[in-house]
Amino acid sequence: MATSYSNGVSAHTIKEAVWVKARASDAFNNCVEIARLEHGEVAIRNSRFPQGPALVFTRSEIAAFLDGAQRGEFDGMTV
Repeated sequence: MATSYSNGVSAHTIKEAVWVKARASDAFNNCVEIARLEHGEVAIRNSRFPQGPALVFTRSEIAAFLDGAQRGEFDGMTV
C-alpha cells in the first residue's frame, strides 16, 4: 500500500521519489526539483538542500499552479 506524505517531510525519506530538475538549471544546480509519487501526489524540493524538506501537493494543486504560471499570473514575481 502506498504511503501519503505530509508537507515538510525530509525529502530523502520519500523512497519512491525520482527527482527531476529543469534543463534550465544553472551550473550550481540551483533549481526546484519535482517527483511524481506512487499515490498520485507530487513532491517538490530545493536542489541545494536535497536532504531538506519536501512540499507535497495533489495533482490538482500542481495543475492549478501550472495553469496559473502558463497564463502569466505569477509574472510579477520574477527576479
